[in-house]
Amino acid sequence: MGYKTKISPRGADLGKDIVASPDGFGLEQPRIVVEVKHRPNESMGSKEIRSFLGGRHKDDKGLYVITGGFSKDAKYEGDRASIPLTLMDIDDLVSEILVNYENMDVETKMLLPLKKVYWPK
Repeated sequence: MGYKTKISPRGADLGKDIVASPDGFGLEQPRIVVEVKHRPNESMGSKEIRSFLGGRHKDDKGLYVITGGFSKDAKYEGDRASIPLTLMDIDDLVSEILVNYENMDVETKMLLPLKKVYWPK
């Protein structure tokens, strides 16, 4: 999608798993800070969203991805955030992968090999 990414090492990441920017260092705008959580059977609450937003700079854009969903309060926090913030659940993530798959690099396609199947109506 035109961005280079820097992925935080395993362990405490101080509220950011990925930083995406045109230069790959997070120095050029737009800078997108991404937090990713794997909680398939649990909804993310407003406390976690507020914590994520608290560590952002005024020019940052945020993306919060979770394999579960977001509570009503978490969505409210996202809507009223002081920076542009997108909340993405597993269904949103799958949709974005499908839309952008053809433009993904070879390494990503090797991690996530998909094959088009045509289904007659």
